[in-house]
Amino acid sequence: MMKEGKNMNIVIGADKGGFYLKEAVADMLREHGHNITDAGTLSLERPCTYTITAQKAAGMIQNGKADKGLLFCGTGMGMSMVANKFKGVYAAVVESVYAAEYCRKINNANILCMGGFIIGETMAKDMVRVFLDTNFVQDFPDWRVEFLTEQKKLMEELENKMFK
Repeated sequence: MMKEGKNMNIVIGADKGGFYLKEAVADMLREHGHNITDAGTLSLERPCTYTITAQKAAGMIQNGKADKGLLFCGTGMGMSMVANKFKGVYAAVVESVYAAEYCRKINNANILCMGGFIIGETMAKDMVRVFLDTNFVQDFPDWRVEFLTEQKKLMEELENKMFK
């Protein structure tokens, strides 16, 4: 269940392989009052590529125009690879509810990527719910919060060094 009163700006996007999954998830998000920006594909007659769609979505996350992103292609891999080229974007490919939760809790992922050839609609909706409802280091003991916060800082330092 998505937390009430926490409406977010969410960017979604898909290529042809993830189109139907994106549409099902977008309907659920709208029902919960979230603001949705669709980076493409808007119709199967005019599909967008994963490279174009992921760039648009990652740019919105990077520029603070979206709180979270949800990207769908055949496997989720292509979207993730493109999105992760953007500083401050942490796109995780997941295939389970557990992974959707822990990519937030441990890695502070801000884009969830899924494969339309792999994940069914019910599972995708459950994965999105937990992804949006979970915070970084949520429910961890102090020692683990400290450790993961330090790892996050190290990741940011690495980004500053590598993204020039």
